Order: sequence, then structure tokens, then C-alpha cells
Amino acid sequence: MSRFGNLEFADESREQFRETPLQKDEAFYLAEAKAAFERGRFEQGLRAYAKVLEFNPQNAAAWTGQVRMLIELGEYREAKLWADKALESFPHEPELLAAKAVALGRSGDLKAAMAFSDASIEERGNTPYVWLARGDVLLTAEERRADYCFEKALALAPHNWFFPWLASRIYSFYKKFARALKLAQQALTLDATQAVIWLQLGRCQLALGLAGQAQNSLAQARQMDSECPETDGAIVEAANLGFWARLSGRWRHWFQK
Repeated sequence: MSRFGNLEFADESREQFRETPLQKDEAFYLAEAKAAFERGRFEQGLRAYAKVLEFNPQNAAAWTGQVRMLIELGEYREAKLWADKALESFPHEPELLAAKAVALGRSGDLKAAMAFSDASIEERGNTPYVWLARGDVLLTAEERRADYCFEKALALAPHNWFFPWLASRIYSFYKKFARALKLAQQALTLDATQAVIWLQLGRCQLALGLAGQAQNSLAQARQMDSECPETDGAIVEAANLGFWARLSGRWRHWFQK
């Protein structure tokens, strides 16, 4: 409610300041889901996409979004089940096919993952996510062609921070932290106001043993989004890493004497 809500006005003034009720419809929840995804709130995104489907069960983007949220949450079996259900209605949806490919690949079914990834491209799926998913599947197979897929994905949206951030998360999943760090830095050059980028950057730095840099990045993430519990956990991890690094340095110094 606006700040005027509790003030007493004449009838004419009350009409002037009356707010239009927010319409929570399909478009509202779709926008909420997108915003949750971009803030790294995957559980919230999952619920928002479910709300979209309550309004419109034929919204293919919402079905695909649900599968992608489950993948981000590490629920690969559930992601595959939801993808199968969605594909009954949308058998030719490129990003849905791509999402199922990722769920299969991360579940260890590489042959089926490649088949669905191929299908997503054959359905004229020339979108950043289709190529990110292709790269994800190829990383499962430890194929060098994965890098080409990520480059193609980012070339399709060269000014959008969201896709290098996603690519960084994928490389992190496969423990390729040096590459993940470069992609997080690339996302940062596109938009330094996103807390999730600073969080991802800090995680990469932590994985590479860069405790001081990680602490700075995570402090930025917390300043921009103080409600993210994952940031607090990463900050504790960075502090511990920094402590042991300092202690190790002291021991080395003592022995060198």
C-alpha cells in the first residue's frame, strides 16, 4: 500500500490517490519466476513457474522453467520426470528438449542426453540456453567441443550478463573453476550490480584458493543482497580458508628460520 493509504482525504482526493490493485496473473508470476532465477532463488522460481501453470497449463516456457529450476536445485530425477510430462504436450520445444538433455547427462545417461541435445538443435533451437545445455552435456562426456558450444551461446546474447553467469555455474559444477572464474568475471563486466555474479565469483575464487579475493567478492554480494543464505555460508568458508592460509604461512616462515 502507498504511503497515502492511511491518510484521510476528501472523496475526490481519495479517488486521486487510490491504487490500482496489482493483478497477479500469468504474466505477473512469469515475471516473478524470471526475477527469482536471476537472483539465484531457485525454490522461489519453481513455485512461481507452478503458479504460471495454474493460470495457463499450455505455457511451454513455464514447463521448461520448472525443469531448469529442478536442475539448478540438483533434483535431476524430478527434472527428468517433469520434462517427460511436459514433452507430452510440447514434443518439439527446443529448450525443453535441451533441459531434459542436461537432466539426463547429469544423471549419467550420456547416450540419451546426446540424443535429446541433438533433437533440441534439430528443432531450430538456436537460443543461448540450447547451446549452454549442449555444452553441459559435452562436459559430461569430457569433450573439448564443449567450449565451442559455450562460445556460441554467449555470442547469441553478447550484452546479457545472465548467460556468462549460467555458463560459469555449469563449469563450476564440473569443477573447471579456472574457466568458471573467467566467465564470472565476464558477467561482471556486463553488470556489476548483480549479487549473484559476485557470489559466483567468490565461489570460484574460493575453489581456487584465493581466500582474500573471495572475501572481497562475497562482501560485495552480501551488501547487494543481504538475504541470501548461500552468501553467508560462503563467507564463513572464505574466512576459514583465509585462517588456514595464514596459519600455513606462519608455519612455513617458522621452518625457514
